[in-house]
Amino acid sequence: MLANVTLLLPELVLFIGAMGLLMVGAFATTDATRVIEYGAISLLLIAAIASWLQGDTVAQLAFGGSFIVDAFSAFMKTLTYLTTAVVIIMARGFMQNENLARFEVPVLMLLAAVGMGMMISANDLIALYMGIELQSLALYVLAAIKRDSLRATEAGLKYFVLGALSSGMLLYGASLIYGFSGTTNFAGIAQAFTVENGILPLAQVVGMVFLLAGLAFKISAVPFHMWTPDVYEGAPTPMTAFFAAAPKLAGMAVFLRVVISAFPDALAAWQQIIIFISIASMVLGAFAAIGQTNIKRLMAYSSIGHMGFALVGFAAGTEDGVAAVILYMTLYGVMTLGTFACILSMRRDSGMVEQVKSLSGLSQVRPFMALCLAILMFSLAGIPPLAGFFGKLFVFHAAIDAGLYGLCILGVLSSVVGAYYYLRIVKIMYLDPPADEANDPMPRELSIVAGALAGVCLLFFVYPSPLIDLAASAGQALIDMPAPDALLTGLFEATDAR
Repeated sequence: MLANVTLLLPELVLFIGAMGLLMVGAFATTDATRVIEYGAISLLLIAAIASWLQGDTVAQLAFGGSFIVDAFSAFMKTLTYLTTAVVIIMARGFMQNENLARFEVPVLMLLAAVGMGMMISANDLIALYMGIELQSLALYVLAAIKRDSLRATEAGLKYFVLGALSSGMLLYGASLIYGFSGTTNFAGIAQAFTVENGILPLAQVVGMVFLLAGLAFKISAVPFHMWTPDVYEGAPTPMTAFFAAAPKLAGMAVFLRVVISAFPDALAAWQQIIIFISIASMVLGAFAAIGQTNIKRLMAYSSIGHMGFALVGFAAGTEDGVAAVILYMTLYGVMTLGTFACILSMRRDSGMVEQVKSLSGLSQVRPFMALCLAILMFSLAGIPPLAGFFGKLFVFHAAIDAGLYGLCILGVLSSVVGAYYYLRIVKIMYLDPPADEANDPMPRELSIVAGALAGVCLLFFVYPSPLIDLAASAGQALIDMPAPDALLTGLFEATDAR
């Protein structure tokens, strides 16, 4: 039991800390929001360090094999916790200005982070569902946290209803898989799935399709993307930044874990599903964003497109492909957080503005903000030598090595189309005349975040090796897991010893 608790240390730190901060906020005689924000950031940093230190260990199982800790989970959880901490830092000024500074917000973000950690380390269908629901319930509340706003209430309701639908699909697929394999453990499922002449039995295929459909909702991949634009637009902007970054990292991590661990011999079956949703996401993300005038909706379709690009590497089904997905998601998180730091700075005397046209002539009145946003837009478009270019380069390279030439061609064409709306923002900032009312100066914490993340995108090519090596190590840990029968043997031996 002590070993189990040790492996769960990052999640325990966050959960116990969240409960403690909740009690502080509930019983404090004065407003303790600022103290709770600092406490939440500190807890996330501690959890990130604890997760990082777990990365040097071989794969270890806990709680009857339902929880796994390895280099892959350690890397992805570290990214997720750091991303959540950065969002809390970015949100402080906005929440204060909009009269939304409530102590419940950082507590809910901590609870969502606990769910994400559970998702990333889930090695069992039941543990997977517990993590997803713990994350999702907190996110539903955060989407509708601005209770006097009709848009925020609508966003929270849509997110909840469609999230419940996706959970139902996931549970139906899980029940079919359990009925066929007789176990909920990923290693047991992998051992039970039978592939004869490259063909799976129909019940197994249907179960896998429903399970992957539920997971695709969590990363807003087409055709399960319908919630994304409305939720991104309606939720308070810091919450939108949170939805666009941390849950996407965790969602892609659990997507990789489930497919690689539970269906290692069914490549021909799940590869077709991944290729379809990858192409659909890239094409929709490229074309649907062209006509958007609200920058948060534009970023929603951008997010959908980038999930499609990440899935290009996933479709390869190789170690290089998994490593490319991890690298891509890391760089996507950097670019997304930097962009939302700039969006959070789009404020005037009349209040927050979200229209793309509000950036008109920004380079003349707020040159630093315009420079950061331009770098991030070029990076999101995949312009060399910025970080986004290398992310796409690695996923396309993995797909080419796997012989997926058609997928790569469609991906490159989608990237060219998608570059239009990113470059349009740069054109509006640098070539259009300034708006009648200038944007307020960037708050200090937002300027630091935007400047630092834009600098990472700009200078990534100078020394990319550390991040590439970390992504490769994480991908290798996931691909080179012990064979299902070895994992099951170790699990039974541990059970007998207890």
